[in-house]
Amino acid sequence: MTLESQISSPLRQQLILNIARAGGSVRIKDLALEFGVHEMTIRRDLDLLVEQGLLERTHGGARITAQTKGELEYSRRIAEHPDGKARIARAALSLIEDGDSVGLDASTTDLALARVLHTRAISAVVTGLDAAGVLAANEVPFILAGGKFHPPARSFTGGLFSSLLGKLRLDKVFFSCGAVSLERGFTDHFLPEVESKTALLASGRQLIALVDGSKFGLEAFCQIAPLEGIHTLITDADPPLEWRRRLESEGIHLVIAAE
Repeated sequence: MTLESQISSPLRQQLILNIARAGGSVRIKDLALEFGVHEMTIRRDLDLLVEQGLLERTHGGARITAQTKGELEYSRRIAEHPDGKARIARAALSLIEDGDSVGLDASTTDLALARVLHTRAISAVVTGLDAAGVLAANEVPFILAGGKFHPPARSFTGGLFSSLLGKLRLDKVFFSCGAVSLERGFTDHFLPEVESKTALLASGRQLIALVDGSKFGLEAFCQIAPLEGIHTLITDADPPLEWRRRLESEGIHLVIAAE
């Protein structure tokens, strides 16, 4: 009997889930060999994970669910460029005055801004579940623009969302994107999410893009807004000269977040 076969069932199930998350799917035969247990034991483990909504069965094994994929993707995005996002958030905060009404999209960069908003006497409209949780914990007044929940971004989308935002007028709206180029402006990958960002931007008097340097020169599937459609661009990296010239020609205020 191998050492692996002596581990507890809950631990084995957690390890199986970790393997599935890493590779996307698992096979019963491979897991039985890995843990030194009978295939029927692995089947029971998989059945339990399926009941919990963490996996879905396939022929001969299982794979992670779409919701689990979304959670993993969101966790990965939160972990990317944390220092840059924190600097961008501090620079964005410097543009906010007491009494402002501000809008935040469901991006992880705006989540960084949500974490420091308690230092201003403001009201907020947020479209992301995590930003709402942060503001609630810090006792910042806010409205959560509800609608259909979109797990990969932990955000809300749809007609109800757009209807609410259409009735609001916010002093400053902060948003981010998956990519930004000189030709297509600010773009992202998921159409319902882009529609939500567009509705949020339509409610703002000042539109402020928060974009880390890794996204410059890239293009995604759906356009959020053209470059000339915003007022301020905050980034953590000095953009190329052609970008500076274009931003200046469009009257866009460029803010480079300091170290």
